[in-house]
Amino acid sequence: MKKTFVFVIMSICLMACTGNGKSEKKINMEKTNETLVRLETTMGNITVKLYDETPKHKENFIKLVKEGAYDSTLFHRVIKNFMIQAGDPLSKNATDTTTLGSGDVGYTIPAEFNKNLYHKKGALAAARQGDEVNPERASSGCQFYIVTGRKFSEAQMINMENHMNEARLEEVFNNLARKHMKEIYKMRKAGDTEGLLELQDSLESQARSIVEKEPALKYTKEQKQAYTTIGGAPHLDGAYTVFGEVADGMDVVEKIEQVGTNRADRPKVDIRILKAEVLE
Repeated sequence: MKKTFVFVIMSICLMACTGNGKSEKKINMEKTNETLVRLETTMGNITVKLYDETPKHKENFIKLVKEGAYDSTLFHRVIKNFMIQAGDPLSKNATDTTTLGSGDVGYTIPAEFNKNLYHKKGALAAARQGDEVNPERASSGCQFYIVTGRKFSEAQMINMENHMNEARLEEVFNNLARKHMKEIYKMRKAGDTEGLLELQDSLESQARSIVEKEPALKYTKEQKQAYTTIGGAPHLDGAYTVFGEVADGMDVVEKIEQVGTNRADRPKVDIRILKAEVLE
């Protein structure tokens, strides 16, 4: 664990996150009662399936689609081998130099984490603000991303499991530290290095005790199978809500993923959602 909290002033930052394999040629509507939404884009159509297991996100997405909230918005953030992101209402009339990614609809959606819904290739998930200002990891009311990701080896998956557990320990440690910030600042101001180190050791011990009471974080057999065969972004699991997946048009997602972008990861040529529509 990095023992740096006593030397760093905590800052507030905005952080938007910021499916499956090849696309199907046809969607068999007769075999499912699932809700499908078609995104007609300037590079082709993408149809996504919304999960019943995440009802708040599903209901909100359908609401916005029916209100036309996504019509004319851009895919404003594209990162190869990671994801494509859209849904910023400020992107509708944005100039080439407009900084995008901070637009919202005035509310957030409570996280709906589900261990069976994960960031495999083609997953549809909600962007959100960073943990510093959003410790409950509530989702943006409108911004979403589609995972493209990459494939991982078995060894890489094991390393990521280890990293997840280290990150969990550090998260608990930092949460404990936040509760003592006034005390920390007071000791720093007084130059009480010995007191700071004693508190640091105490919080680390408490953090380890808390984490040891919980089962170690591990990827399921299904997750490992997906991430080693079709790929995805496993490091996002448990941090961002996955609420759907691409049912058709993954080839379009992959085309968008390949476009040239600027330093802010915004495509140099606008890629727009012309119309979003619930298929009923």
